[in-house]
Amino acid sequence: MGPFGRFVMAAAACALTAPAMAQFSDSFSFLQGVKDRDGDKVIPILNKAGNQVINTRDPNTGETALHIVIKKHDETWLVFLLQKGASPNIKDRQGNTPLMIAAQTGDADAARVLIAVGATLNTVNDSGETPLIRAVLNRDVTMASLLVQGGADPTIRDTLQGKSAADYANEDKRSTAIAKLLQTAKPKGPSATVAGPVAPQ
Repeated sequence: MGPFGRFVMAAAACALTAPAMAQFSDSFSFLQGVKDRDGDKVIPILNKAGNQVINTRDPNTGETALHIVIKKHDETWLVFLLQKGASPNIKDRQGNTPLMIAAQTGDADAARVLIAVGATLNTVNDSGETPLIRAVLNRDVTMASLLVQGGADPTIRDTLQGKSAADYANEDKRSTAIAKLLQTAKPKGPSATVAGPVAPQ
């Protein structure tokens, strides 16, 4: 192959990789913008025609933008991202959904929003924990109540101890309120709707 042929091949290879590189660049910039709460950076990326970065996962942690903002307890950005089409059910590398992060951190406001948009309540992480199990282990009555009322199942067992949320609550003498809640509550589906700002400031 002559010099011209090699030039053509190289040009073709660059043309094929350019869209992927651009997508990678947008994904990185999007997640960085979310971490920085930089709406001037995030909104133009989301507004690009055909751009599908809203559910981008961090290559190291597997976190989406929702995981990031919930860890920051930022309900404004949480609502904004959901309105833009962010999925509430994507797992990070440890198998944690955004709702699990809310349960782990005790963020009841984030949990209410996620439950209202139909987040899956009984998804398990890599340890077999559900958000309800995590709430019980944290002795978080408010979170446990939200999850049960949303439809969480207290009988699902984890993979580490083979115990359910109900089991953990019954064994913990400091969790009598949660144990009673799990015994008497009648789970029901979410009915609330999410409202909030269209774009973060």
